[in-house]
Amino acid sequence: MVIARSGSKRWVAAADRASGKLGLRVGMPAAKAQALVQGLMMIDADPAADLATLERLTLWALSQYSPVVAIDPPDGIVMDTEGADHLQGGEDLMLSGLVNRFRGRGLAARAAIADTWGSAHALARSTDRETIIIPRGETAKAVNRLPLSSLRLPAEIVGSLRTLGFATVGDLAATPRAPLTLRFGPEVGRRLDQMFGRLAEPIDPIRPDHLVEVHKSFAEPIGAPETIAKYVSRLVRQLCLELEKRGLGVRRADLIVHRVDNTIQSLRAGTAKPVRDIAWLTKLFRDRIEKIEPGFGIEKLSLTAIIAEPLVEVQSASSLIEEKVTDVTPLIDVLGNRGGQRIFRVAPVASDVPERSVQRIAPTADEIGATWPLHWPRPSRLLAHPEAIEMIALLPDHPPVSFTWRGKRRRVKRADGPERIFGEWWQRSSEWVAVRDYFVVEDDAGERFWIFRSGDGVDADTGSHKWFLHGVFA
Repeated sequence: MVIARSGSKRWVAAADRASGKLGLRVGMPAAKAQALVQGLMMIDADPAADLATLERLTLWALSQYSPVVAIDPPDGIVMDTEGADHLQGGEDLMLSGLVNRFRGRGLAARAAIADTWGSAHALARSTDRETIIIPRGETAKAVNRLPLSSLRLPAEIVGSLRTLGFATVGDLAATPRAPLTLRFGPEVGRRLDQMFGRLAEPIDPIRPDHLVEVHKSFAEPIGAPETIAKYVSRLVRQLCLELEKRGLGVRRADLIVHRVDNTIQSLRAGTAKPVRDIAWLTKLFRDRIEKIEPGFGIEKLSLTAIIAEPLVEVQSASSLIEEKVTDVTPLIDVLGNRGGQRIFRVAPVASDVPERSVQRIAPTADEIGATWPLHWPRPSRLLAHPEAIEMIALLPDHPPVSFTWRGKRRRVKRADGPERIFGEWWQRSSEWVAVRDYFVVEDDAGERFWIFRSGDGVDADTGSHKWFLHGVFA
């Protein structure tokens, strides 16, 4: 448990799940926590170290998720993901992937996507769900029942509002503004307006010093698409010249649009390998210029190489000497920046368990050297998860006679097997004696399937003896 102090006052600043089960909570006086739990282990908070760690996480999020990322102290990160979430496969995949990456490092995280910074801040800290996405235009409905503490108001103001009978954001939002302003000042109204989107709250993005970045400011705001495209082309040329001086190529570039109303819009483009091709980078951004909303005008454009890697120029061989290899990375870049799904290659993994024998790698990654086993037939389509089927078969080694999959019964005309696959006992103790018996079966319509029985058909310790369908042959 982490203890913070201010003078002689000490209170709980952070607590893990085990502490929560014991009745301890953040904000509780340290003396009370010690009285509740004998032998409680406590360490002093280090706000400076926490802030430094949060800054490192923010810089990591900048390179991975969005061009507009800032610290939301004391424990958060705020991002404007519009224009960049397509590189992660959409909002759902981006948010779940973000939380999973934190969990993989032993860190608990909750994330929210909403129309405004204030509402996303409140939802991420006031709900028990790890991820939450609020559809556009539904912010008011989502935040009405949140507690007053989610408004980012000083603790003394929150306490006074509760004394007056206010319990939720909705209660406060339905109250006339003038009496609240007269008693508490403009802060209550400002936070409400920011949460509901009536007052802009621009994000001041973090920018490390080592980034290669070029800018263009305008004495008169611009807004026409052709004008924006012209200056984007010039910025790309300047960026490539700077990268050439350092021997680098860009892998991920951000175009930041600063509008005269003090709001920011961003576009992110990624490439499959380091490039410094002016024409190609210009095309990647110009194809998406229609997504820029200039509003009352654009006063500044910034182009940043958020991820840059060493680039070695290779001389092309003459076609008279050897056949030129077709480079498919431009196609990968177009598909990847278009949005929807992420682009990847499927590669083998050294595992006998079929669902563990496949991994996703970058589309331009080098060959990993592993191959799939070829001595037994494998289906052209492997299901993500084996699906339970109803089966008629003699145990232990006879092939099935018929089976029912997805509500349709199929009579087996031919069968080959069993192929026994053992569990990976050296990695998972639960698979010390686990086995699967796989069969290739063909029904009376000529369709071929890959099915297996969990267990050896005799010993219950080897598996449940239930049947599953795991793949379909072409």
